[in-house]
Amino acid sequence: MKPADLELPDDVDALKAMVMAMAAKAARADVLEDEVADLKARNTDADEQIAKLKLILKAFNRYRYGRRSEKQGKSIEADLDEQGAFVFEEIDIGIAAIEALVSKGRNPGAAKSAPRPRKGFPPHLERVHVVIEPDELPEHAGKQKVLIGEDTSERLDVIPPKFRVIVTHRPKYAFKNEDGVIQASAPAHIVESGIPTEALLAYIAVSKYGDGLPLYRQEAIFLRDHVEVERGIMARWMGKLGFELEILADYTFSQIKRGERIFADETTLPTLVPGSGSAKTAYLWAYARDYVHLVIMRRLLRQEALTVGFSDDFRLANCA
Repeated sequence: MKPADLELPDDVDALKAMVMAMAAKAARADVLEDEVADLKARNTDADEQIAKLKLILKAFNRYRYGRRSEKQGKSIEADLDEQGAFVFEEIDIGIAAIEALVSKGRNPGAAKSAPRPRKGFPPHLERVHVVIEPDELPEHAGKQKVLIGEDTSERLDVIPPKFRVIVTHRPKYAFKNEDGVIQASAPAHIVESGIPTEALLAYIAVSKYGDGLPLYRQEAIFLRDHVEVERGIMARWMGKLGFELEILADYTFSQIKRGERIFADETTLPTLVPGSGSAKTAYLWAYARDYVHLVIMRRLLRQEALTVGFSDDFRLANCA
């Protein structure tokens, strides 16, 4: 519509209303333009995420189906398990990011897909109940509320590991007009005169041997809380802990050998020889009796090393 064709009312109020309507229309047009620009940006980001996921899959397929060297062939199956887990983790993360990006651009009133059914959480986990009461509004004054039901939802929470310092006091006492001093004996510890508690030793051991978290990474994690423990010190702690657990390993292995049927398996891995700087082939021997007890024996070539055992009745984390 050209300005010459626009008919303006003679009434001032009607003119004001027309101007306000035109201004509102222009504002809506600006909002729509902003929404279109935002959607285009989201679409571009989603395309970039999809391209990244395709590159990850392409690299994984090249690694899995490409030409392999003889050295790769020996450990390719084990590597594929770890590489495959990493690839699919990255894909899941990327898909979730794209879904979040797309859903953020939708209208709040848009239809949502039905939530997938969830498995219940284990009953031994602590339940912390939070009750959210409705706001007290002025129109509710003088009325009596009657509880007719409630909606309940569960979310999984975690308390991150927190370092603390155990300060042990052993007071000394003397008797008036008497000779001598009495004091409680110092408690025994796995690392005598050392700083770690048995709980800390168990945490480090489970993280290293159960969760595959090397000591140098645990050292970095500790530093986030300004706790400086060198990995060399932690390595000595683990050696001491292994020595103390050797009697338990021997007992577990003796119980396994008493079984009617014993299952055994072995695998090889390179192991550094102390003092030589070279590596030799080592063997991991696994023995099981009736699928209940399991013991892992580590033997160097022509030399037997430390034996460490586990059973269903033993959990290292419970040593604290």
